[in-house]
Amino acid sequence: MEREGARGKEDTETLNLVLQQAAWCLGGLGALVHQWIPAAGRLRLLSVSGLAPASAEAWADLRVDQHVAPVRAVRGGEFCWMAGDSLGVGAAGTAAVPLLGVGGPMGVLSVLTAGAEEPGEVQRSFLRALAGWAAERLGGGSDIPLGPDPVAAADRPVRMGELTAALAEAVTSQDVAEAFAKHVLAPFGADGLMFTVLEGGRVRVVAAIGYPQEFLEAVRDIPASLSAPVLDTVRTRVPRFVESGAEFLQRYPTMRGLRELAPKEAWAFLPLMASGRVLGMCAVSFGHPRSFGDGERTLLTALGGLVGQSLERARLYDVEHARAQELQRGLLPKVLPRLPAAIAAARYLPAGRGEDVGGDWYDVIPLSADRVALVIGDVMGHGITEAATMGGLRTAVRTLADLEMPPDELFSHLNDLVGDLGEDCCATCLYAVFDPVARRCTYALAGHPPLVVVHPDGTVHVPDVSPDPPLGAAEPPFDAHHLDLPDESLLVLCTDGLVESASRDIDQGLLQLRRTVARAAAHTAYFDPAHQDGDVRRLEDLCDIVVSALLPDPGRTNDDAGLLMVHARCTAAGDVAYRTLPEDPRAAGQARAYVREHLGAWGLEDLVPATELLVSELVGNVVRHASGPIRLRLIRSHSLTCEVYDGSLTTPRIRRAAHTDEDGRGLQLVAALSQRWGARYLDDGKCIWTEQDIPHADASGVPGPVHAPSGV
Repeated sequence: MEREGARGKEDTETLNLVLQQAAWCLGGLGALVHQWIPAAGRLRLLSVSGLAPASAEAWADLRVDQHVAPVRAVRGGEFCWMAGDSLGVGAAGTAAVPLLGVGGPMGVLSVLTAGAEEPGEVQRSFLRALAGWAAERLGGGSDIPLGPDPVAAADRPVRMGELTAALAEAVTSQDVAEAFAKHVLAPFGADGLMFTVLEGGRVRVVAAIGYPQEFLEAVRDIPASLSAPVLDTVRTRVPRFVESGAEFLQRYPTMRGLRELAPKEAWAFLPLMASGRVLGMCAVSFGHPRSFGDGERTLLTALGGLVGQSLERARLYDVEHARAQELQRGLLPKVLPRLPAAIAAARYLPAGRGEDVGGDWYDVIPLSADRVALVIGDVMGHGITEAATMGGLRTAVRTLADLEMPPDELFSHLNDLVGDLGEDCCATCLYAVFDPVARRCTYALAGHPPLVVVHPDGTVHVPDVSPDPPLGAAEPPFDAHHLDLPDESLLVLCTDGLVESASRDIDQGLLQLRRTVARAAAHTAYFDPAHQDGDVRRLEDLCDIVVSALLPDPGRTNDDAGLLMVHARCTAAGDVAYRTLPEDPRAAGQARAYVREHLGAWGLEDLVPATELLVSELVGNVVRHASGPIRLRLIRSHSLTCEVYDGSLTTPRIRRAAHTDEDGRGLQLVAALSQRWGARYLDDGKCIWTEQDIPHADASGVPGPVHAPSGV
């Protein structure tokens, strides 16, 4: 067992590798290698892994008459399993397999297990393979027949160690397949790999490499009864080695059509075992006929067991990850609204392979008077919890936005909500309200990348403002920032995953975003004034350009990335009419006359009767119950908006009037005559607004040319 009285460095590395793989295979507490000394009738401990010194000491010197698994394995010359804690070191069982040399046992490889379950056949095969490799490296020969193996024996432990390490890092099923292909296919001369599982009586391909798409389409989700190799391997739990195409057709004549789609000439069909059950089958295929030696068969069988455990773990991750992504996709808007003041396109890119889902989200929310709320945010962390938190915050933002809160006040409420979720919860957010009549964007920034603005002339502007801390870590009040926008501006909102990475900081990423957007906008007309569909298509193209430039390889990113691009359209001056009214009973009559004049000029005579009733009721309520000044504003867009302003903060409420009441039905009338109505509060009062659908509007939502009345 020893070379020239001492084990060299290579022997030590071999023993360490064998011990690590043996313990990993059985999920053991530790592993040991003993040298057999026939003259003394004893087993001497050579190397140990995973055991404390005191526990290892109990196994240091074993007599030939001791009733322990290593001794029985050497005496019997075969695998031995003994349940129980033989030497009181906390093990539930011991598995041992002899290291066989030319003259008999050279030593023994043992694994102390944490569970009392006897190792399965695949695990036994793997231990025997490890013992054979160790005996061959350490003793120069082995009685385990290896046959005409094209895989160099000296490379086996190294290759197995690399595969074990790669499988330990594999997260998804595709990761497992790629690790197997990298470390196994080339050394064996194979050119195809396929993992299949049985689910509900059908065969499902989990991962495949080296097969044409036509073949994969043909075998995807077929009944198990039509896949003889899978049924044969899974039912018997025994690997099948087919050395030629003729032998394959002789065994499986019903598979002729599938073989023609993937003309392989030799196969190793290996059962994928995990936790004592068969998951499915691993098919290793070759483009030429070949024979399989005993050593190769043992090695491939062991590899099937090794991969089975990794694949089971990866499939659990795949299912969980798919559910989390489905949850996240369900919480994001499926379609962004097309509004008169804002046309938007967005992209969400989950983190690269092997990462959990994150908490990035975006939204476009229509408000009254053609105003629109734009929001993008990022819940810190990854996982289902963060995705669910994102959904809760998105719902909260929509609810608060419907209350017409300004951005800074909305953030105060949202900050309390995030704070209630726990100290570890934190989120960044940008919330903006674009007013197309005032041509102004008001926004708040909580720990988030800044807003990027592209002017119609192609210049790119990033407002220099200091963001507040992230939500959950901030102390209100929040700052509100104001930005005057020219018509046809482009607003770009993103999360940090788009502009920040391991290879660049956020400032570098923002600079690249500015340059990319400027270059793309200069070469792309990102709006089509005559057609919204063309506008959306151009924004979609811009999104693709930005994502391709900033994330050329999304599969390697370690954070989610969100992008929202909005084409902002201001309201034409001729589509807005404004009038101050006196604070007395004459106000209602003047409001009706003003409505008749402007709706007639706008060609909306059909809306005159209903609108007269609406403004008469709203203005009358101000005169009776509120205070001035009283102002009336009409906005023509996809709908007709009628707004009445006053100086009171009293909330209007619909009452249930009795049959004998002489009043109390005014807001019921308002609700019946309008498509939507509501109130928003200002620093100096409130605004009651109503919306009515405009008949005969064109596809863009705008009802024909504007004819502004004189004096407006």
